[in-house]
Amino acid sequence: MNGVTIGQAAAFVGVTVKTVRHYHKLGLVKEPERDSSGYRRYGSAELLRLVQARTLAAAGVPLAEIGPLLDADPALFAAALADVERQLTERIEELIARRDTLHRLADGDRALLPDRAVALLERMSGLGFPADEVAAAREGWVLARALVPEGFDDYLTHVEHALEDTRFVALIKRATEAAAWEPNDPRIVELATAMADHFLANPAHLKIVTGLQARTEAATRYKLIALHGEEQGSAAARGVTLVETKLRAAGVHIPRPDTH
Repeated sequence: MNGVTIGQAAAFVGVTVKTVRHYHKLGLVKEPERDSSGYRRYGSAELLRLVQARTLAAAGVPLAEIGPLLDADPALFAAALADVERQLTERIEELIARRDTLHRLADGDRALLPDRAVALLERMSGLGFPADEVAAAREGWVLARALVPEGFDDYLTHVEHALEDTRFVALIKRATEAAAWEPNDPRIVELATAMADHFLANPAHLKIVTGLQARTEAATRYKLIALHGEEQGSAAARGVTLVETKLRAAGVHIPRPDTH
């Protein structure tokens, strides 16, 4: 009665009988011959191989790579383990990044926007912008970063500079109030004219309008950002359209919704 049964072997090694049989199927551990009683008996050699296979599997080595590893000479075995360690390190770094993202989700903004953008949103709140306007800016910036990532940092720079101008801040606050107006309110034309004139008189502020769309020829992406959250036919949407029309009339290139 030399050796132990498959159940005993599995218990000694710390795996299930199913796992031992799977190792046999993959060729990781040779299946011992049956004894005179018809039972397979696992000796020290099989148990050692099982321990080695289980240890490598627990360390994250793919099962398909365990067999060649166990059969390799010491130099190849060490090199293979170093490669496995590198892969595990990459996976650990990826998992840490995912964990950090989960932590940032608790803050909402920081999961989708860089700290610089979050600071700007806080600044807008401090300047007295309504919560709804700050929320709309947040969503628009998330879209802008996703659709035109290469121009987003420059866009934030333009916004930072514009928020230092009290006249610009007053215009944007006025535009926020206009969202509650009727679409045919004559004040919308007056406000749109004032905003267009401000942009034309301040080229640096105009880049808030043109900076992102200048990075892409796709008008669809520009419109998704510019009109995000604005219902078609609303006062806000009409105001955006009027401002764009006046800027185009002045020679400023702004994509039209029917161009690509």
